[in-house]
Amino acid sequence: MTLLIDGHNLINALPDLSLDDPNDEAKLVERLKSYCARTGKRCTVVFDRGLPGGPSRDLSTSQVKVVFASAGYMSADQVLIGRMRKLKDPANYLVVSSDREVLREAEGRRIRTRSSEAFAADMQQAMAAGLEEDRSGDVHLSDEQIDEWMRLFARKRKNSG
Repeated sequence: MTLLIDGHNLINALPDLSLDDPNDEAKLVERLKSYCARTGKRCTVVFDRGLPGGPSRDLSTSQVKVVFASAGYMSADQVLIGRMRKLKDPANYLVVSSDREVLREAEGRRIRTRSSEAFAADMQQAMAAGLEEDRSGDVHLSDEQIDEWMRLFARKRKNSG
């Protein structure tokens, strides 16, 4: 399942993150990376007011895509609605937002929805359960996660000769 998330709505729903924090987006993205790694889900998180707008290569990974709506031109809600309208397989998506217009659009397209508040609670519960797993020392990585680690940390072999 792929999640389409209104980033600022989710930040507002998490008790220990604040929209007043200048690093709020990066902190949320780090949490989403952990959540997706633990659950095997993918997500696209959309934030308002990006300069210059569009995908963020610095924050995105293979499991978490980060997109900023262009400042002054579009809102995160408009980006999410535009993405929903282009989905070829809406049954494989879940929209996370507290915006009524976004949720109505998703429901009209038969895309599952979850309020930001409900998803924040789900995410915190999954992460707490993950901490218990970490303490047990039993870590399971998907093939995709292993490939990502290999790509990040693989070193080129020196030519010997």
